[in-house]
Amino acid sequence: MAANALVRTTLNATSRLATAPPGRVAYELFRHPVRRSRVRPAERELHDRARTAELVVDGKRVRVYRWGDGARPVLLVHGWRSRASRFTPYVRGLLDLGMSPVAFDAPGHGDSGGRSTTILEYRELIGRLAEQDGPFEAAVTHSFGACCTLLAMAEGVPVGRLASIAGLAEFGYLVEAFTAIAGLNERLRQDLVRRIERHLLPDAGDVWRRFDATHRPELVTAPILAVHDEGDDVVPYRQSQLLRAAYGEEQLRLITTRGLGHRRVLSEPTVVDNVLAFLVEPLPVPARAEAA
Repeated sequence: MAANALVRTTLNATSRLATAPPGRVAYELFRHPVRRSRVRPAERELHDRARTAELVVDGKRVRVYRWGDGARPVLLVHGWRSRASRFTPYVRGLLDLGMSPVAFDAPGHGDSGGRSTTILEYRELIGRLAEQDGPFEAAVTHSFGACCTLLAMAEGVPVGRLASIAGLAEFGYLVEAFTAIAGLNERLRQDLVRRIERHLLPDAGDVWRRFDATHRPELVTAPILAVHDEGDDVVPYRQSQLLRAAYGEEQLRLITTRGLGHRRVLSEPTVVDNVLAFLVEPLPVPARAEAA
């Protein structure tokens, strides 16, 4: 809390003198994960059993992890300031089901190179892994990873079904949340928006619509399971409610948890069991096939 207060005071006080210097500070804080998560002791054994490889995206070395024999591939996509090893409970379960987990540490995360990443780098990595290992039978995602995977699916990457855990729906919420945490005044918030559009994602078009997972839901036809804790203080529960409203209850099933927050919900055994059960459910029969 003290660090956040210091950031607020420094940014806002300096902005009264000149927008550019504190604006650059806010922008750099926004786009860098700040710290890297380490592999936890409970994750180490399975993490070390993975076959590893590397991809390069935007000049950054990216670590890729594979388990299983390649049959029935399932993609695992972590969120901001996280890493692939956080999916250890899912890797175990998927292997037991005869599936082959595939995961990566995004640039600036885990054992990958670089200091930052973007939704477009996630999008490229998901697409390239689909070409190498796919089509994916399913994807299991957490937080920012859900938004990135839905973008890839909307833009043509084949994924049979999606599990979104504490998933982000609105790309614009990233600015909203950062503005609140850092205590940015309106001038700095507008400056941050401009920098994202002009410098971070300069050729991406209307980023606030294109990267919003609720913008064109008709482009994603796969069944979706969303799991979200009602007390999540990082990605609010409302984000999964927006996904349900966009995709409809027939396509998206929402499970609400209590007391798990944003991170513990990913590894909670009952959540893992529900996700794995969803991945092996029979796919719904298309209406045309029923009529025939």
